[in-house]
Amino acid sequence: MSLLFAGTEPRADMWLHERLLADRGLEPVAGVDEVGRGCLAGPVVAAAVILPYNLEHEGVTDSKALSPSEREKLDILIRKVAIALCIAEVQAREIDSINILQASLKAMRLAVDGLQIRPRSILVDGNQQIPHSIPQKTVIHGDSVSCSIAAASIVAKVYRDRLMDTLSKSYPEYNFSRHKGYATKEHRQALRQYGPCPIHRLSFRGVVQEAS
Repeated sequence: MSLLFAGTEPRADMWLHERLLADRGLEPVAGVDEVGRGCLAGPVVAAAVILPYNLEHEGVTDSKALSPSEREKLDILIRKVAIALCIAEVQAREIDSINILQASLKAMRLAVDGLQIRPRSILVDGNQQIPHSIPQKTVIHGDSVSCSIAAASIVAKVYRDRLMDTLSKSYPEYNFSRHKGYATKEHRQALRQYGPCPIHRLSFRGVVQEAS
């Protein structure tokens, strides 16, 4: 099986971090990542993915480096080949209550806990460990250097984008389907004009400033 994408070039070993854990007997390895941390509205979403070891991975990389159509195609492929996969959300009101860092870590923990197969180790994007007893390794820019984390970033991004498209129908004045809740000029203008809606993060400075 392979996750192939036209036009991509061979890159560095995207299985290095997984292999180092596997060599210690800590497999299966789950890659974990979150999206939506910097948004002014909507949930923070995390995904945990366990892939077949040493799966060919051309095209699987940081979701931000891919076009929407590339992400959609890879999301389908990842879901087909994944050994286990889970997505979790933490909503805006809880983000306001516990802060965005803790909400992001909670979403990643929930995603791991929801996997159909319990991993023996976790690769986490960034430099903050999640609150979990399973052995884990943090990897800065992990979505660019780990196939498992990159797959998680793609799945989480596609899921959250679709969710914001749906929420845009409930709150059409904000046009969430265009900016997905990020602090674009259009979004800030809508906040000034209409104020925050129920899915805005009221603890975020950008919301407070534009709505005041």
